[in-house]
Amino acid sequence: MQRFEQYLSANLPNVPSFHPLYEEALGAMLLAGGKRFRPQLLLRIVEAYEPMLFDSALPVALALEMFHTYSLIHDDLPAMDDADLRRGHTTLHKRFDEVTAILAGDALNTDAFYLIATAPLREDIRIKLVEILAKNGGGSGMVLGQAIDCHFENKPLTLEQIKMLHTNKTAKLIAASLMMGAVIAALPRESQQALYDFGLDLGLLFQIQDDIIDETQSEEEAGKTTGNDGEKNSFVTLLGLEGSMEEAESLAAALEARFATFEPKLQEALEPLIGTYLYRHREGA
Repeated sequence: MQRFEQYLSANLPNVPSFHPLYEEALGAMLLAGGKRFRPQLLLRIVEAYEPMLFDSALPVALALEMFHTYSLIHDDLPAMDDADLRRGHTTLHKRFDEVTAILAGDALNTDAFYLIATAPLREDIRIKLVEILAKNGGGSGMVLGQAIDCHFENKPLTLEQIKMLHTNKTAKLIAASLMMGAVIAALPRESQQALYDFGLDLGLLFQIQDDIIDETQSEEEAGKTTGNDGEKNSFVTLLGLEGSMEEAESLAAALEARFATFEPKLQEALEPLIGTYLYRHREGA
């Protein structure tokens, strides 16, 4: 994490111009912190299998964080969640203005692909990484999930529909992060796919637990606007708090069993990062 944070700080968007806010806005939400969950997933796999490629993977990890940050900036906009707080800081459209937030998100989205395209990796690897991020973050992935989420506010969905919503909106980018790490590390294709499939369910668990946080924690505790899911199709809205906790426990137990089938090197690399999500169901045992 320290190496990634140092790299991020040294490689913030650098776009000098006479615009008084633009460059500051591009870096504001990157500097605001966050879990750095997606870049960590990628880097832990690379470090475990191909540590000599760690530095070469840093631009790709930053690209993931930039892409994720763009999605948060847009998710917080008045046309979507109209949130005031993100990562413990004022959201970009509140700190500056809506136009600046939209354009900052647009820039981070596009610049993420530039970082991957110019990373010091083999050309075929770079192309594959661009393909994975575009497929999972674009119109058939994260954006589709966001479209469903916004269109069906105040229109209840079934559990399967909610799972489809959040598989696209949240889980696919987490799954892509694992797969991209596996591609850089040149893991066998079956291992890449197994990590991707695991990431889809891990992303759902991540979302259920996030919905529980939205219901049970204050804005100060969560570091973002909470209590904002009443009109949304969240797991808590459909299943209630107790039902969502049961769903999370069931999914975590199944994921833990699958995780145990991974080779020891992979378990050792990922367990410190994802163990909190996998083993939280044991707390009530």
